[in-house]
Amino acid sequence: MLDPLSLLTLNERTIDAVRNQGLGLVVALTGHAEAGQVVRQVAAELLDCLDSELLASFDADQLLDYRDRRPQISFLGDHFAAYQAPRLELYRLTDGLGQDFLLLTGPEPDLQWERFASAVVLLAQALNVRLAASFSAVPMPVPHTRPLGVTVHGNRPDLIEGISTWKPTAEIPAAAAHLLELRLIDAGRDAVGYSLHVPHYLAEAEYPQVAVAALEYLGAALGLGLPTDRLRESARRVEAEIAEQVAGSPDVQRMLAGFEARFDARAPEDGPRSLLINPGAELPGGEELAEAAEAFLAGQADDGGPSAEYS
Repeated sequence: MLDPLSLLTLNERTIDAVRNQGLGLVVALTGHAEAGQVVRQVAAELLDCLDSELLASFDADQLLDYRDRRPQISFLGDHFAAYQAPRLELYRLTDGLGQDFLLLTGPEPDLQWERFASAVVLLAQALNVRLAASFSAVPMPVPHTRPLGVTVHGNRPDLIEGISTWKPTAEIPAAAAHLLELRLIDAGRDAVGYSLHVPHYLAEAEYPQVAVAALEYLGAALGLGLPTDRLRESARRVEAEIAEQVAGSPDVQRMLAGFEARFDARAPEDGPRSLLINPGAELPGGEELAEAAEAFLAGQADDGGPSAEYS
């Protein structure tokens, strides 16, 4: 492996400050398992609402496949300008209560995962990170009219036990954040992750409800007061839009009633709820789901919100 530290450019003025020691770390990497655009929303809200200072930058040229995820650039009539270089960075932020924490944010690396994880572990050790908390969101066949479920993982029983509403045993595609969690634990650091369950018919749209839930879990785990007011207001608008679309579509009503019945039937049986369809039950087909979600998703696009298609 190449030297992990050569991936890093440190802010020499601030990285060694005493106030950076012993903080919690939020891991917010875009590009994997971010149904409802949860990672983008959370990272943007934290950086927009809280005071921040850059502590370290990663060499994105060594970690990203630009042909797979092409950066944006502006074309102004007869020339190019404003190339938007991807950034993978570590910040110190200060919450509304004056408490500091760290934020690792940017695109998930495409390449050199072990080297990237080693670099983050070295930073965590140097800064004596007390807890690393990651989050993600996955599409699930659940109704938006019920509380968002969550699957919790890590090595802190006090932050895990009794919280998960679904505890599967499965082989799944890995993410860089998963590997980072493993390597931090191997290095003797505490880590916890929250995988939230987003209704699959809303997974491609911006769903502020899941960002609020993620911030609540992160805040509780790290003892922080994280900003949610603007996202809650957005969530209320989205709820009203969904309610309007459901009221105007018998197809959506039938789909929603089916998901609610399955959810409620499972809820009292197993303690920690399984939000999956009952074993052997058949999921609705792609066409049925697309038709059921069409009104809401089309409505968001018409209102200037992010367009989305179920796929």
